[in-house]
Amino acid sequence: MLSRSLLSSIPRQAYRPSWTLAPQSLRIQHQSRRLTPLQVRLLSTETRAAIDKAIGSSPVVLFMKGTPETPQCGFSRASIQILGLQGVDPQKFTAFNVLEDQELRNGIKEYSDWPTIPQLYVDKEFVGGCDILMSMHQNGELSKMLETKDVLVAADEKPET
Repeated sequence: MLSRSLLSSIPRQAYRPSWTLAPQSLRIQHQSRRLTPLQVRLLSTETRAAIDKAIGSSPVVLFMKGTPETPQCGFSRASIQILGLQGVDPQKFTAFNVLEDQELRNGIKEYSDWPTIPQLYVDKEFVGGCDILMSMHQNGELSKMLETKDVLVAADEKPET
């Protein structure tokens, strides 16, 4: 167990990918760099299957710290607020608290190759973290995507304010 802990910390220290955000397209570009076998920690089959199942459980899936009712970090809170402002249908949304499962917390970062939490998936496709959600919300891309994916509360079902 000690060797697994030691080896799993090496990639985080030895390889920190550089992320470049193209403002107009918000596409992530990785620096092309080969990892040595020591730097790679493969997800277990069980963890990968559990994450696949979680991502497939709803059209909109958020891996976050805490729950939608009680977020445990500001970025998770902001992500929930953005999804609420966008009008995501609660029947088409599921959130997973990564603080309850250390394997999920580490595994989701490796699964998506994204270093931070929260992480949003729409129709089994990774969208991004809080910074990407915020940018997409501000420029209107998130609204268009969620509408195209048909995950918003229908206009006639929205509560009156």
